[in-house]
Amino acid sequence: MDELDQRLLAALKRDGRASLSELAADLGVTRTTVRARIARLSQSGEIAGFTVLTRNDIAASPVRGLMMLEIEGRGTEKVIQRLTGMAQVVAVHTTNGTWDLIVEIGTDTLEALDQVLFDIRKLEGVTRSETNLLLSTRRAARR
Repeated sequence: MDELDQRLLAALKRDGRASLSELAADLGVTRTTVRARIARLSQSGEIAGFTVLTRNDIAASPVRGLMMLEIEGRGTEKVIQRLTGMAQVVAVHTTNGTWDLIVEIGTDTLEALDQVLFDIRKLEGVTRSETNLLLSTRRAARR
């Protein structure tokens, strides 16, 4: 994959509905080149598919955060079960390093987020946490 392929992928990530003409103009190449590159990237599996991102995908939970958790002893599975039962928890990830779990949280308000954080910190087995608010998303993940 060369520099033009990388620029093409970046342009498609910004706007997957951009026309061949728009892409060609942005990249300074012909439409035929863009069409051939997209076909080759799709054929090789570099482009795995195209999707639609709706307003609800972005705004369903306008206040979002990542909460890193340290779990005491062997209580991780029990904590995961409790977390996945919470409506505001979008996903729970196991990880390596300092933190045992990373929890994605989405709420309607900062007050609701604060309450969820408080509830999670009270869970048996949670010994330490750190939370970061997500301010903006440049590229949304597939659902």
